[in-house]
Amino acid sequence: MNESSFITMEAMEKRKNDKHQRIIEAATRIFARKGFFQAKVSDIAREAGVADGTIYLYFDNKDDILISLFEEQMKAVLDNMISALSKEADPVKKLHQFALTHLSLIEENKNVAEIIQVELRQSSRFMKEYKNERFAQYLDLIADIIREGQQKGVFAPDIIPGIAKRAFFGALDEMSRFWVLSSRKEYDIRTAAQQISSYFLRGISVPRT
Repeated sequence: MNESSFITMEAMEKRKNDKHQRIIEAATRIFARKGFFQAKVSDIAREAGVADGTIYLYFDNKDDILISLFEEQMKAVLDNMISALSKEADPVKKLHQFALTHLSLIEENKNVAEIIQVELRQSSRFMKEYKNERFAQYLDLIADIIREGQQKGVFAPDIIPGIAKRAFFGALDEMSRFWVLSSRKEYDIRTAAQQISSYFLRGISVPRT
């Protein structure tokens, strides 16, 4: 055999990663189209162009596919948000930017947004067992903005960042759910982001004298 007859470890890893990604992308389409409970592993395999048994080389079950999909998307969202926030120095502008970036990602990735907003919350394994570290990091970005604003004298010192981050995200999350489920959009994402961040900022900002 000549040297070209051998498949390098790097090439094998690439093939493995490519197939894993194909399955994730296929699952995203199937879950968005059929819903998590109605979808079957065989549907995902057919969409990905692989044998049913191949799915189980990469994932334990359908819940595992859903969680892997979420982890992959959450990493991308977290990286995107960190990059967007790094361009702002003012805590007030950072909070506006967080809202705009979050809602824009929902608008740009409707299939993924629907899965996260609707299907993911129907997975008992995800809700009860999954330790969502990246999501916790995502919320902590909001808390960091609050602390920075307090240090700069922009936000009230009695605001508890741990409560504020959940309140702010909760408003964005409800807006995201509405955006995914509603067929009628009375306003655009930029308007929604501006309104939500403005409501919140009026409540946490140091009063002007």
